[in-house]
Formats: sequence, structure tokens, C-alpha cells
Amino acid sequence: MTYQDTLNWMFSKLPMYQRQGKSAFKANLDNSISFAHHLNNPQNQIKTIHVGGTNGKGSTSNMLASVLQEAGYKVGLFTSPHLKDFRERIRINGQMVSEQFVIDFIEHNKVYLENTGLSFFEMTSGMAFDYFSKNNVDIAIIEVGLGGRLDSTNIIRPELSIITNIGLDHIQFLGDTLDKIAFEKAGIIKSTIPVVIGKTQLETKPVFEAIAERLHSPISFADQLAHVDYESDLKGIYQTENKQTVLQAVLVLRALDYKIDDIHIVNGLIAVTLNTGFQGRWQILQNKPLIVCDTAHNIDGLKLVMQQVQELTFNVLHVVFGVVNDKDVLSILDLLPRNAVYYFCKPEVPRGLDENILSAIFLEHGFQGSTYSSVNKALMAAKSKANCDDMIYVGGSTFVVAEII
Repeated sequence: MTYQDTLNWMFSKLPMYQRQGKSAFKANLDNSISFAHHLNNPQNQIKTIHVGGTNGKGSTSNMLASVLQEAGYKVGLFTSPHLKDFRERIRINGQMVSEQFVIDFIEHNKVYLENTGLSFFEMTSGMAFDYFSKNNVDIAIIEVGLGGRLDSTNIIRPELSIITNIGLDHIQFLGDTLDKIAFEKAGIIKSTIPVVIGKTQLETKPVFEAIAERLHSPISFADQLAHVDYESDLKGIYQTENKQTVLQAVLVLRALDYKIDDIHIVNGLIAVTLNTGFQGRWQILQNKPLIVCDTAHNIDGLKLVMQQVQELTFNVLHVVFGVVNDKDVLSILDLLPRNAVYYFCKPEVPRGLDENILSAIFLEHGFQGSTYSSVNKALMAAKSKANCDDMIYVGGSTFVVAEII
């Protein structure tokens, strides 16, 4: 098979939560454990850091990877979803896994995969562990895909667990209250293994503390500790919280005898994109007019991004906006400015919400805008109408951003 043939097989034959939704969600770790055994348990042959939470997982994982790279470590990085190329999910020191490795891995394990019906994410997690093990990484940062307790990545015993924050997202899988979701996220806390919590929240703090105490896991809350503020090339205002989380994680890693100097933190945080290839978080695509894209898609994420938009100076705000069809659109309307001009579009995935349905909801609630059959057509229309002193914001879904980067 060619690389494209391999991807087509992966995407069409196996469920994938990011494209299909609930049908891809598995309620146990049996498949992941079995596949790892089939692969000779590569996850047990590498050191890992496990990163979960609702928002900030990707930024925190990439920032920490960049710092560790600057400190001289060979760092594996497993994140999701990808924006343009599947291989973005699996990197070592910023370099994507080769197309040939992906082809060979699937061909070698195809009979097993077909017979067991593994989900896309279960298969991809196994691929990442196998790749990192075969390339002898010093440490691999593993981002949780969904939840924590039942996530495919939760077969590792990490050096450190990190939980960034808790918000109301994926409630159909994880629960409809913050404490229920926190319980699922806390599933990555392991016995005696330290855990860093990024954000202290009234509803979730007791959940984390109780589980950490039961498991004798040292726990720290990053936002309660004083840190020197470092500059980063990731410019979203929400990155302040993620930087605190990374700095606290570094303190824990130092206590575990990882050699990370202050200069490694400075250099790592200022060169995240260069070191890891990270994209899509308050990413400036153009000036005059200013065009910014961001993958924020839930209430907590959009609230912070829209706050940053409103702090800027511009004449007219143009918003290219699309969502997936299981998004509770009504829950985010109050976060979005009504005095903007909207360009409603459908991301090119099966879960994409039809642009006409999206537009109808917005127009009914006092917004103004037009519909477009693709994200790129919407962006082209916004560019044609925007003056040099205007701003264009592109977002609503990871898939919307993926189509214009």
C-alpha cells in the first residue's frame, strides 16, 4: 500500500471519534491492553509523561516537549487530533513519524487489526508506543485523547501525570458535571506517581485530592504556586495558565533528577512552534487585515479566545465559523460578538454541521452573516470584504482551522 492507501484504510475501516462521534468511543481498555501485548508492550519500554484535561492539553504537551528538547533529551510527542497530516500526531524532537513507518506498521499488523476491530485511536496509540520504543526516546509525552480513565493511552505508568483543567466538554461520554468529568480525567493518576493539576477549581479539587491521597500520589496545583513569567511564541492569553502548568511540571521532573536548567525553560517556551511544529493556537496568518485562527471549540476555550479578540483594536470583525454537528451551538452564542460579520461554513468531515443549519441558529439570535459551502470559500469572502484595518477570526472547530492552515 502507498501512504495514502494506508490512511484511507485507517480512516474508512475503523471508527474514529473525531470524525464519527460516539460510535468510536470504547468503555474499557481491553483492546488497548491486548494490542499492546501483541506489540510486546512497547509502552513499558519507555519513560512517559501523561497529559490530560479539557483545554490546554496540546499546548502544555508541546511546551513541555520543547523545554525537554532544549535540555538535550530525545522527546517523543503523541498528540491529537492532527491538522493537515496524520503524522503530526507522532513526533520525535519535532520530526513527524515517516510515511514508511506508518505503512509498515499497518501492513505488519493488518490481520490483527481487522480481526479485532480496534478503533482508530486504539490503533494509533499502539503505533506511537511502538515507534517511540523502537527509536529509544529518552521520554515520551503522551496526550490523552478523550477523558482519561478509559482512554486508550491509559495503559502507561508515567513518570508524571498532568491534568490541565476541567470543563464541560464531551458530557455524553464523561458526565454532565465538573466533578464527574474530573473523576474520569483523574483516571490517569497512578499509585505513588506525582500529579500536577493546572487549575484549582472548587468542584474538582476535592476529587483530585481524594484520589491522589488514596493512591499516595504527591499532588500539586500549578496555579497556587508563584512562578516567574516566561515569554512564549504561543501568544494566546490562555497560555499563561499552561505555562504555569509546565513550570510546575519542570519542578517535579527536576526532583526526579531530570536535568532541566532555567535557560532550557526560556529557550523551550520561546521556540515551541520551531521545536515541535505546533500550530493552530492563536496563530496569526496575516496582517492588514489581521487574520487569526484558533482551534478553541468549547465554552471555556472560546471564552478566553473571544476575550483576546475584544482586547484588540480593529474597525470591523469578520468571523469565519463552523462547528461539528454534536456541538451545543446555543451554549456558545453568548460568548460570540453580535456586532461581527459572520461567514458560516461546514468543515469537511462527516460530523461537520451544515452551514445552513448553523446560520439559521445564529440569525435567529440576532447575528448577521452569510453561508458558504466550504471553509476556504468563507475565508476568501471574508478577505474580499475586509479592509486593512479590520480583523478576521477563523475558528469554531479544529477541522475549520485545519482547512486553512
